[in-house]
Amino acid sequence: MSFERNNIQRMQGYASGEQPEDARTIKLNTNENPYPPTPAVQRVIQDFDPVALRRYPPPTADAFRDVAAALHGVASNNIIATRGGDELLRLIITTFVDPGQLIAMTAPTYSLYPVLAQIQDCPILQVPLQPDWALAVNFCNQVNDAGAALTLIVNPHAPTGHLLDAATIASMAAQLNSVLLIDEAYVDFVDPSLQHDCLDLVNQFDNLLFLRTLSKGYSLAGLRFGYGIGAESLITPMLEKTRDSYNLDLLSQKIATAALQDQEHARFSWQQVRAERQRLSEALAAIGLTSSASQANFLLVQIPAAMGISAAALYQGLKQRHILVRYFDQPRLDDKLRITIGTSDENAQLLKNLKELLPAA
Repeated sequence: MSFERNNIQRMQGYASGEQPEDARTIKLNTNENPYPPTPAVQRVIQDFDPVALRRYPPPTADAFRDVAAALHGVASNNIIATRGGDELLRLIITTFVDPGQLIAMTAPTYSLYPVLAQIQDCPILQVPLQPDWALAVNFCNQVNDAGAALTLIVNPHAPTGHLLDAATIASMAAQLNSVLLIDEAYVDFVDPSLQHDCLDLVNQFDNLLFLRTLSKGYSLAGLRFGYGIGAESLITPMLEKTRDSYNLDLLSQKIATAALQDQEHARFSWQQVRAERQRLSEALAAIGLTSSASQANFLLVQIPAAMGISAAALYQGLKQRHILVRYFDQPRLDDKLRITIGTSDENAQLLKNLKELLPAA
């Protein structure tokens, strides 16, 4: 006898990227930052008094929220701190979407979105992106016509790295009848020359939420700490009603606050990733592997049929050589590999092995 809900029985779970147990493997498959977090993190850990763990932590992480609000030029009441960005996604769905209501997204998109929708027993509308990975021209009309309660957009897009500008985000918020979540997990890696900043839009639109995470830009994927930025009318019900009590432990709150305060270290890390992204893109193109223009910390790399090896086979070949990249066995992606930007040494090893594996290289 199974006690699972019927929709849970029918669904597939989220497939995480492979996590190697050996130090030998070069890990370019889950978009971690290859550079270490700020030294302030180590100081927090060293100075932490474990006696403090006998008490519950600050329930709403107010010290962190104050720092995040000051950094982004919003009020603390516009911020909610969560256990990774994924908890924020769950909160948004359980707070604003009834079971059976429709959730809209693009195709392709972050593969966790459909899973979370299925958990809530919500139908999904996936609107295909254009060939250049831009939004469909009539995206908002399709979403409104379908009656979506929530629209999920990752920007820069995963897995392509394509960036929607602030004007497009504002236009979507104005047109959509649903709550609009802009997942900015990779926004720290956007080229500063683009002057991309959408956060002031939360003061204009009461249906707009932004997701931020410390996993990527702040090199804290192992910490699991994220936060949301939005209109107070969206933040308050999550903060006061649907959030788990004491959802963030004390040590995590202190580490996250210290990381966010050291913007000099973080920005230097982002610049290193951007420089390596450019170098790797050019080096891959030189051996016939082109990639989409990316504003994230990864490249979506086309494996041409003329190379004589499929993307799946190349993924397996790299894996056998202890280099992990991401392969998606789905339409529009099954001839591509998503490669996280590593250190210069890691990228050099990747290129060396690619040249050895590619028949035409």
